[in-house]
Amino acid sequence: MTARPISETVASLMPRAKAELSELVAFQSVADPAQFPKSECEAAAGWVADALTAEGFGDVALLDTPDGTQSVYGYLPGPAGAPTVLLYAHYDVQPPLDEPAWLSPPFELTERDGRWFGRGTADCKGGLIMHLLALRALKANGGVPVGVKVIAEGSEEQGTGGLERYAEEHPELLVADAIVIGDAGNFRVGLPTVTATLRGMTMLRVTLDTLEGNLHSGQFGGAAPDALAAMIQLLASLRAEDGTTTVDGLAGDASWDGLQYPEEDFRKDAKVLDGVELIGSGTVADRIWARPSVTVIGIDCPPVVGATPSVQASARAQISLRVPPGHDAAEATKLLTAHLESHAPWGARVTVEQVGQGQPFRADVTSPAYTSMAAAMRMAFPGEEMQTAGMGGSIPLCNTLAQLYPESEILLIGLSEPEAQIHAVNESVSPEELERLAVTEALFLQNYAASRQG
Repeated sequence: MTARPISETVASLMPRAKAELSELVAFQSVADPAQFPKSECEAAAGWVADALTAEGFGDVALLDTPDGTQSVYGYLPGPAGAPTVLLYAHYDVQPPLDEPAWLSPPFELTERDGRWFGRGTADCKGGLIMHLLALRALKANGGVPVGVKVIAEGSEEQGTGGLERYAEEHPELLVADAIVIGDAGNFRVGLPTVTATLRGMTMLRVTLDTLEGNLHSGQFGGAAPDALAAMIQLLASLRAEDGTTTVDGLAGDASWDGLQYPEEDFRKDAKVLDGVELIGSGTVADRIWARPSVTVIGIDCPPVVGATPSVQASARAQISLRVPPGHDAAEATKLLTAHLESHAPWGARVTVEQVGQGQPFRADVTSPAYTSMAAAMRMAFPGEEMQTAGMGGSIPLCNTLAQLYPESEILLIGLSEPEAQIHAVNESVSPEELERLAVTEALFLQNYAASRQG
């Protein structure tokens, strides 16, 4: 079957896709009840379950995972003898962060400058819509040629591992010949890309205690150990002068041999201010895909407004360490913990708590499914060839699936290209990318079914 009928069908379905994505974005499905009501995630999960049921999926279920969230599962049988493909996305999202900085409400889909804005439009509610578009296009053009399982995770952004643990306890559930993770993205808009590697992640909270209680900074400052100042010094020990991550015992000199990321393009994509230098050494691809990177993602300290002249007795920070392929996330956690414990100044008491952890991932891009994907991308993106890139982010489920199903071929595609600004304010998705990648996925499923029959 040629690309034309599939592409025309997907194009005709785009108004419905926009309406459905608007409904999904409206759910404030941040999987942290301390920030948003749990009912928002439950409502989003219900929406996904209803959508799968409406598409003819059987065995649709809301899976209660060990971290207290729900993943949504459904199975659509294929023709006799056809392979089974698992399609993954997640419906939970990052919090909107600095909501006043959004140019439109974060939980209201808004079209602007040819893009659709809203939290989760690209990461990863748009991925769910991409899967639905592909399946609907196939149903309208001869039928879905493979068995399809869909799993929509409810806590991917929190890194709490609910779906990983559930899959380990029910290994038969997600068995598939190929797995398409719809949570990556093209290197840039219009350049079809599969993601070959993911950095893993470990998340730690560190608390420093120095005094029984806060003290007057005039009466005691200068001799009393300030916990906040100790924390600043401790966190500074995690980077060299040029910004390179420096965790004792953790190597950080690997190189990336694939698609390169020009510094000028990276500065533009990251919106680095004029005159501000990039951090680290090596190529940009080395730094974001092949080497560890530490980020202080939160720190408890008095806000400027309302601050009092006090020496702080306690300070707390949350630290994310991205772990590249070739490293074990558990070992990296031990090294980071030891570094924090040994570098705290002035004998400050250190408490380290692990919040989350996920292993890095490396795909086998030589597997037969990648041949089917390359052909699909060539047709969906005329004039372009499939590229392979790394991704600095983490999808902990990938390693769990690779360990549970070593014979399965795992492919990563998605909507999170640089302009999408995932995890930041004003997240958006390109509707053209959504359309082309839905076409890609539909053609891939056709190609993969044909290759397995042969």
